[in-house]
Amino acid sequence: MSKRISSPLDILSPSPFVPQTFDDPIKAVDVLTELYERNTNFLIESFASLAKGAPITSRYRAFYPQVSIETTSYGHVDTRLSYGHVTAPGIYTTTITRPQLFRHYLKQQLGLLMKNHDVPVTVSESATPIPLHFAFGEGAHVEASAAAFLDIPMRDLFDTPDLNTTDDEIANGEYIPPPGEPSPLAAFTAQRIDYSLARLSHYTATSAQHFQNFVLFTNYQFYMDEFCLWARKLMAEGGDGYTAFVEPGNIITHAGSSQPETDVTLSRLPQMPAYHLKKKGHAGITMINIGVGPSNAKTITDHVAVLRPHAWLMLGHCAGLRNSQRLGDYVLAHAYMREDHVLDDDLPVWVPIPALAEVQVALEGAVAEITGYEGFELKRIMRTGTVGTIDNRNWELRDQRGPVKRLSQARAIALDMESATIAANGFRFRVPYGTLLCVSDKPLHGELKLPGMATAFYRTQVNQHLQIGIRAIQKLAAMPPEALHSRKLRSFFETAFQ
Repeated sequence: MSKRISSPLDILSPSPFVPQTFDDPIKAVDVLTELYERNTNFLIESFASLAKGAPITSRYRAFYPQVSIETTSYGHVDTRLSYGHVTAPGIYTTTITRPQLFRHYLKQQLGLLMKNHDVPVTVSESATPIPLHFAFGEGAHVEASAAAFLDIPMRDLFDTPDLNTTDDEIANGEYIPPPGEPSPLAAFTAQRIDYSLARLSHYTATSAQHFQNFVLFTNYQFYMDEFCLWARKLMAEGGDGYTAFVEPGNIITHAGSSQPETDVTLSRLPQMPAYHLKKKGHAGITMINIGVGPSNAKTITDHVAVLRPHAWLMLGHCAGLRNSQRLGDYVLAHAYMREDHVLDDDLPVWVPIPALAEVQVALEGAVAEITGYEGFELKRIMRTGTVGTIDNRNWELRDQRGPVKRLSQARAIALDMESATIAANGFRFRVPYGTLLCVSDKPLHGELKLPGMATAFYRTQVNQHLQIGIRAIQKLAAMPPEALHSRKLRSFFETAFQ
């Protein structure tokens, strides 16, 4: 039986932080970093002291930093921008975590606010406690460490993650500030971000610091194998602008080397392994094998979204639904039929998921460049249309009159289990998205994917498909972020942070 504390413990915290105002985003981020490091170190050192046998005399608490602005003007800013400004007078604030990880992002977002509204930002302590688990960062096993020396519930001594207040209300457009309270500056609170950073490490076996701003998702390991071969070859040849290649387990191969810096390997791959081809400013490519199904697609995009990537694309296989399609043809989604169900509570199915012109142009241009087909000839190997996403892999075994009728009414040309989920979560989290699929079977026309056929198909088609995705990413990366982040992803009352 656990020991009980007979009376409430006094709360011990770092000394109060006096709020400071800044008109320089670099200085503001420096102070945010110092405050965050001070408060997390306080929790870590207090925990370590108890581990060494120090008497329990206090409850330990430290708070996330926060950043705020106040504006009194309705004045318009550059209306070409989809972010970097607020829409009405008021006080706006957000809690901050891992400012060193988000340093470039925070400098950019705060700098835009200062420029567009001609106001300073205020750095202060929030009223949100930092959970001990998140103070330690990714990969910490706090309960296991504590079990050796504490026989008291962790929550009696430190704040722990509070899932009652860790949600997506802001991103979903459902959050209404209480009367007199500030409005949010960002779609994600610090604790929501910390939760996802821990999940990313768990699912992908790589640290958040390695993730890049352009993400490729796939549902087949074949694509990952091709990506690894290409990335390792690139590293051995000097990198061509990329600086390192990171594999699960944070195994790093630097540009100019054919071998990773360590010979340690994972005994088994994580659930959704991630690989990162790094470039300065996080401008490289992250590729993740999300496996099969809309649940995985939602899970990983829920967490990648907190890193605020500039775009994510789905490269995968699909069922072709038209007799005119052939195995190996490409499908560029310009609309989505959502029967995945995993996002229905967050984004109703009546919400349209629009195609984003910048992404569509990049994908179509990449197909043309890699395949050599142009203009009208491109229609020989690629169709543009509606992609349906379903949560039942064996839908063919049910009475087909229902699904086939719906697919026909939706003008669908392909069916899979992930694309609409990834696009819908991109829409929900304001992350530019796109889908390019490859037809691997035609169940409505008797062309089912059998083992021998599948092996030959993968061997001949996967590399070209991957190179198209990489080329599309390179085209998107060449665009300025303010042009890529479309205003069509922003709601009536939007947060200022991208």
